[in-house]
Amino acid sequence: MTVSSQLPPLRFQPARDSAFRRELRERADAYLAQSATHRFADWRMHAKAIALTGLAALLYLLALNAGTTLGFVACYVASVVTAMVLAMNSLHDGAHSAMFRRGSLNRLLTRLVSLPVGVDMDFWTIRHVHFHHTYANVEGYDLDTEPNPFLRQTPYQRWSPQYRYQYLYWPVVAALSLPYLNWYGDWLDRFGKTPVAVHSKLQGWRGWAVFLGWKLGHVALVLAVPIWVVQGHGIGWGTVLGAYLLGQMIASCALVALILGTHWAEVDFFQPGDDGTMPHDWYQHTFYTACDWTPKPRALRWLGYWLGGLNLHLTHHLFPTWNHRHYPALARIIAELAPRHGLTYREIGYLQLHASQQQFLKAMGQPPASL
Repeated sequence: MTVSSQLPPLRFQPARDSAFRRELRERADAYLAQSATHRFADWRMHAKAIALTGLAALLYLLALNAGTTLGFVACYVASVVTAMVLAMNSLHDGAHSAMFRRGSLNRLLTRLVSLPVGVDMDFWTIRHVHFHHTYANVEGYDLDTEPNPFLRQTPYQRWSPQYRYQYLYWPVVAALSLPYLNWYGDWLDRFGKTPVAVHSKLQGWRGWAVFLGWKLGHVALVLAVPIWVVQGHGIGWGTVLGAYLLGQMIASCALVALILGTHWAEVDFFQPGDDGTMPHDWYQHTFYTACDWTPKPRALRWLGYWLGGLNLHLTHHLFPTWNHRHYPALARIIAELAPRHGLTYREIGYLQLHASQQQFLKAMGQPPASL
């Protein structure tokens, strides 16, 4: 079941009078004022994006000039993975209008950074911002937890025998997620086979022109140019294609493994009534459906910096339009305020996140008692 005209609009309880919402916004605004800053990226975030762009470009050029197959594959795959790290640190914030004050600059950034990754940014932004962020873990509304033959992600979805083993094979699904989105999911969206396309501002021939132009640009950058250049070094097109798939799969698996568990680890899932009404407000819903995690021991805290703050996922959902440079400070504010308002803030380590994720997948893989 997907979000469509057949489903009623989802309605959370009003949060206008929420004491938590009011105090959270006051504290966040006070933090900005005290720091004499704004919610967007600063020069340090821009410098990080430029450095990652330079590194990805350098690795790409080294791959094109590699004299051996091993050297080409190593540099090429490293370039693809670095491009994904760049996307996590800039594209994601840009999609939430959190990199620049000007919307046009955010849109340009996301388009350019998405080119080596391959996803169509128009459709991805709709899926991520408008569906996932608004309806996290709500059956039929959150497109990230749609029913599929490989993963059973909510207790409201039909069970099949293969789900018994999903806790074992989920890394393969995670690795194939990015290639699937690039070469199947985006095309379903473009052909209007999903709820995404109707929300796009790029309709008709203009939408098709932009879509095909960026897909062809992606193919030219990551496949056509490397195949044309490295054939002179005795490296065949099959090696280039294999390196492309390997790089996409490693980047995809790493991203999903580090992020998806934040919506699986000891969280709740919801199926609204026939009228689409939820029993709580959106702020409460965010605490019920996400958590933060931090690298432990402290010597690994640098990892959160390169994850673009996405490990602080609950914080990100509460402040999606704030640049990730603010997440550590905002997380401390959330941790202080939540208990006062009867909300449970969870900040766990990655090992606990992984263990809870595995436990969740095992539980969802068992047949319901009614079978």
